[in-house]
Amino acid sequence: MSDERPVALVTGGGTGIGAACCRALAEEGFRLAVHYRSSEESARKLAESLPDAFTTRADLASGEEIDALIADLKEKAGRVDVLVNNAGYNVNAPMLSMGLDDYDAVAGMARGTWYLTKLVLRRFMLRKKTGRIVNISSVVGHTGNPGQIPYTMVKAGLDAFTKSLSQELAGRDILVNSVAPGFIDTEMTTELPEEVKAAILSRIPQQRMGSADEVADVVAFLATRASYVNGSVVHVNGGMFGG
Repeated sequence: MSDERPVALVTGGGTGIGAACCRALAEEGFRLAVHYRSSEESARKLAESLPDAFTTRADLASGEEIDALIADLKEKAGRVDVLVNNAGYNVNAPMLSMGLDDYDAVAGMARGTWYLTKLVLRRFMLRKKTGRIVNISSVVGHTGNPGQIPYTMVKAGLDAFTKSLSQELAGRDILVNSVAPGFIDTEMTTELPEEVKAAILSRIPQQRMGSADEVADVVAFLATRASYVNGSVVHVNGGMFGG
């Protein structure tokens, strides 16, 4: 495979929003690196359905595994032109019943995102002096959500990361943006009780949940055509929150 084809790495790419991002970026002509931690079968099936895509595994809470992921990317693709930081983890519980292990399990993803992005920049994007980084945050990082305090902290932090990193990269053709989905119809939301779903829908002017494809469309735009959007948080929530 020629090195001329641009490569997009999507973390947590095997399911949900991550999988939709992989499909959307493949339609834009990218070769996909589908990252997973535990969803091996889903990631493998998705990669098999996309042109010349491949899977790569790492626990993003581990610096050593991120190092190995970068080595795998260098061997299999030799480049990363777009990084979509989508992988995340959540523990649903009131703060008073959470332990430090619960907090660390959620917050560790922020550490992993920071380290992975640093290595992608250093090993790939800065050498080519171009690239696109899209961080998948969340509406709850702006509105708050009871029972998800560590998760909301991490997602709010991702948007701060976006703004700070875009300033650090000033003068380079490496753009950094966030996409903040609202309530999206995924496996996570299908498990919600009906009364909880009804309460959520009552807060959304469009009176429906979004689809993963609708989020992925925005990610694909930022990764390809948005040449003057940088350091921004793009909300995709049906009018629930305007930013």
